[in-house]
Amino acid sequence: MIDLSVDEEHDALRATVREFAREEVAPVIGDLYEREEFPYALVAKMGEMGLFGLPIPEEHGGMGGDYFALCLALEELARVDSSVAITLEAGVSLGAMPLYRFGTAEQKERWLPPLAAGTALGAFGLTEPGGGSDAGATKTRAVRDGDSWVVNGSKSFITNSGTDITSLVTATAVTGTDDNGRKRISAIIIPSGTPGFEVSRKYSKVGWNASDTRGLSFTDVRVPAENLLGTEGRGYAQFLSTLDEGRVAIAALSVGLAQGCVDESLTYAAERSAFGHNIGSYQAIQFKIADMEVRTHTARLAYYAAASKMLRGQPFKKEAAIAKLVASNAAMDNARDATQIFGGYGFMNEYPVGRFYRDAKILEIGEGTSEVQRMLIARELGLAG
Repeated sequence: MIDLSVDEEHDALRATVREFAREEVAPVIGDLYEREEFPYALVAKMGEMGLFGLPIPEEHGGMGGDYFALCLALEELARVDSSVAITLEAGVSLGAMPLYRFGTAEQKERWLPPLAAGTALGAFGLTEPGGGSDAGATKTRAVRDGDSWVVNGSKSFITNSGTDITSLVTATAVTGTDDNGRKRISAIIIPSGTPGFEVSRKYSKVGWNASDTRGLSFTDVRVPAENLLGTEGRGYAQFLSTLDEGRVAIAALSVGLAQGCVDESLTYAAERSAFGHNIGSYQAIQFKIADMEVRTHTARLAYYAAASKMLRGQPFKKEAAIAKLVASNAAMDNARDATQIFGGYGFMNEYPVGRFYRDAKILEIGEGTSEVQRMLIARELGLAG
């Protein structure tokens, strides 16, 4: 028998995060978004709630839960705001999880407890200015010099990399070449404040305005040899597996945004009158909201299916790509339709759907564009390219 229900523990978490999002995030996020201000107080509260440690074992300072719990939390946060949700997603999926998956006992002991507590944030340095989707074209280099790695290069669009509580960036770098000339890409932990490690000013972004996104540069950055994360030459493969997990999380965040569009549209349709009737009584609006609900429901099933395979230890690359593609499309389509339902008010930043519309587009780009997801799905189907 197929059971798509959520157990009591997960449901209790979902309810707790839903209340936090409505009572704590919703009243303040509009001003933070407009000022492009990072939500330090909200991050601290999420840390106290244990959200940053949801999939991290208790021995490393986490909650001992699973990745599906993180996905449920992201969905509920994104129903209200995506800047807060992406701060959590990147902090856990891209900051902490690579250390948990591939770190040594010493690395986990040093770095994971504050990351799991939300008192520190980690970042994931993969994308480069000239790379984009072609992450294998990494130009950043790390050269072994005695007991150190010396890193030179740059990264772009890195979330959580320049906050006051950012403790590290795990960056991919070329550490040599194989006999066939192929680059050996490794992952190296670079602590914040290391000499030669410079963080740019915040980007001026279309959306996610209350989150932290910056470019990075490394000029003769010297870190201890033991800061190598995982196996030398396996950094790219490690990060590909990290991205598979991250795509499930981004799908959950996308579902949250899509559901938020439904929530706001239902409320507005019941309150707004035109031509003597609430606009929700008109079939044009009813059908639009019905389509929005269908997209959201379908996308939720897609990420549930991917998360289920992931938690069972089964291959889930194709399912993660499907979930990310379907959910990001649903978020973008729902944001557009919600803005249309709100009319002129939908174009005003004071209304949540205005933020939703600005935040939705990046979901079709970040952690693998929609085109990359289609490429991955085709490969998993056995289509060569």
